[in-house]
Amino acid sequence: MRGGLARHDPHVVASVACSGRPQTVHPVSPRNWICVQQSGQKLCTSATIVPQAAQRGGSAKSSTHRPHVRSTSITGRLSLQARHRTSGRVSILFDMELRALRRDRAARSGPELFLLERAFGDCLDRVSLVQRRFERALLIGCPDPHWPARLGEFADRVDVCDPGPLFAEASNGLQLTEDRWEPARAKYDLVLALGTLDTVNDLPRALITVQWSMKPQGLFLGALSGGETLLRLRSAMRAADAITGAASPHIHPRIEASALSPLLAQAGFHNAVVDVDRVAVSYRSFGKLIADLRRMAATNILAQRSRRPLTKRALAAAAENFAAAGNGERTTESFEIVHFGCWSPPEPIG
Repeated sequence: MRGGLARHDPHVVASVACSGRPQTVHPVSPRNWICVQQSGQKLCTSATIVPQAAQRGGSAKSSTHRPHVRSTSITGRLSLQARHRTSGRVSILFDMELRALRRDRAARSGPELFLLERAFGDCLDRVSLVQRRFERALLIGCPDPHWPARLGEFADRVDVCDPGPLFAEASNGLQLTEDRWEPARAKYDLVLALGTLDTVNDLPRALITVQWSMKPQGLFLGALSGGETLLRLRSAMRAADAITGAASPHIHPRIEASALSPLLAQAGFHNAVVDVDRVAVSYRSFGKLIADLRRMAATNILAQRSRRPLTKRALAAAAENFAAAGNGERTTESFEIVHFGCWSPPEPIG
């Protein structure tokens, strides 16, 4: 099926313990996904696509206000040979050096994979629905060295790259930053991007770069963190800021699913489909959540973050706020995984 993908398995919202094992499963409407189609194709992957122009979930002042969602457009095509960038000046939102260090820390301590494994397994399910053997695949983001072999069931050759040097080394891959990468033209007919595109400074350029690297009618699948992620943590950090008397950026802004599909189209991809998988994870304490986030390489890498550690009083306020949401029992934190699937154009662009 070159035009689209379809999922037939039951859709659920899973309540997961912090060990990563589902505690309860509640059947709901299609896996509590939102399915957004960019074209008439019925490509329902088990992920959600959103244009990047709209981000939410983070605030430099830790306020509850969410800015109005706006979409931006790319006014020019990217020519990698001429080293042209996307139009407009790109703001430095994330600290790329710290991003690599955080991934290395997770690699040394042993990464927490229950959410990423869920996303990767979903992508493999979608690849299996395509009646096609791929020649050369690229895996962007690889915290598990066993992933390339599993993807290799569908492709003759698998290349790996990761923003973290240790993750890349463990999989015999290349360390790179997605919006600073200059790949060979039309090299891959399958690309999977797992859990990294939500922390690049120039997502439009990163998407165009992936499209540049793909052969005509290649399949591009991926998953990234969405706007409804870490709602309890946001509240806890506002409580901490109330103690310190100063607001500081703690939580990353995230991409809205409705914004991703237009971004993919602007990058040259066809038949984009996005869906959202929401996962509820229960934690015994605030500290357990932070420990998991460290092992996911998902702690604060904002360029404008405070360099001062939280005081004991501020940490205690955050922990108390988090525990109060659970009424004295386990507190449920939310994670939103935005999945997307699309195809490179029939003929090369540019």
